[in-house]
Amino acid sequence: MKRGISLLAGIALVPVVCMAGQTQRIRIESATYGVNCGAASGNSTHDLAAHCNDRSTCRYIVKASLDRTQGASCARDFTAEWSCDHREVHRAMLSGEAGNGSSLILTCIPSTGAGK
Repeated sequence: MKRGISLLAGIALVPVVCMAGQTQRIRIESATYGVNCGAASGNSTHDLAAHCNDRSTCRYIVKASLDRTQGASCARDFTAEWSCDHREVHRAMLSGEAGNGSSLILTCIPSTGAGK
């Protein structure tokens, strides 16, 4: 399994190369808000999947609420894992300092910009 991660000022963008020029679709495998503060793994999977599954690119705004086990003083992180048409699994993470309201961009569109 290949994994790719890119972080930039609270926005994660991970380009994925497509096979044979076809546009691949996002399939969310897992999403967790605040695992670094004791939250249950996968607690945001359903919400991210509802927002991003079957798209080629998806911008997601982290809008999770605290659960009973998390302290208000803990800066929660956000981690997403997804595949493109069930092939390679990719992972992106927003640090705890990024916080609720940060933007995460997932894509299955190949990058063709500078440096490619």
